[in-house]
Amino acid sequence: MLRFNRSAKICAAVLAAAITLTSVSSQVYAATGNVRFHIVKAGFIVGIGGGSGVLNFKGRNYRLSIGGINVGTIGASAVDLVGTASNLRTAADIVGTYTQGSAAIAIVGGGRVATLQNANGVVIRVRGPAIGLEASLSLSGMSISMQ
Repeated sequence: MLRFNRSAKICAAVLAAAITLTSVSSQVYAATGNVRFHIVKAGFIVGIGGGSGVLNFKGRNYRLSIGGINVGTIGASAVDLVGTASNLRTAADIVGTYTQGSAAIAIVGGGRVATLQNANGVVIRVRGPAIGLEASLSLSGMSISMQ
């Protein structure tokens, strides 16, 4: 019986070590990159937007294309956004569709702040000034692809 308790304790210790190593390695494996986007949108009721961007990840720059549709947009605006993309394992993880519900008014010199997430678990946090006039109460969808 003493032998069983000792082997059970050893198995428990090995299992705990394996779980710890797995969680530490997955946290270390995911990294954060810097993003820069230039987006232009315009519309009346249904808005269409698009633009370009750059992901700087692990010392390399990756060119990005951005597209999207907004429902409830009236007006036009251009925005330059800078921020971070977190939970990246590879640069390609940034590719996908990002959604966010928003209510915003941008007047010349106004600003934008957004936090978006895609199906890969990548979280983009960006901010920047907007130029133009736009009022929207929208469910926005943004799609990012690599060029």
